[in-house]
Amino acid sequence: MTVAPSLSDPEDAKLVTLARATRARVGAAEGAALRDSDGRTYAAATVALPSLQLSAVQVAVAMAIASGSSGVEAVVLLGEAEQVGADDLAAVRDFAGAEVPVHCVDVRGQLRGSTRT
Repeated sequence: MTVAPSLSDPEDAKLVTLARATRARVGAAEGAALRDSDGRTYAAATVALPSLQLSAVQVAVAMAIASGSSGVEAVVLLGEAEQVGADDLAAVRDFAGAEVPVHCVDVRGQLRGSTRT
């Protein structure tokens, strides 16, 4: 039996739960959750309007900035993507700098991979 990789940090696992719940609540393609340097969390979903298109990670970053956050400890992207996109990594890096862990998980919450900004 093969065991799928999972997030070892319980705080990162909570981000998976938040991202999954937000995605399901609005029926979005993706959910994301972000934990800032003060321990506050922000959960977001993809915005797909004719006049506005934002990824879930971009929305989470915007929410953190608008709330006065000064940094990011970790980000989770939940959805069908095999990896976190360059635009999402750039948004996190532009806001929080280098070395922020960004985890990509499937819709079941299984880790697909992690990278750093």
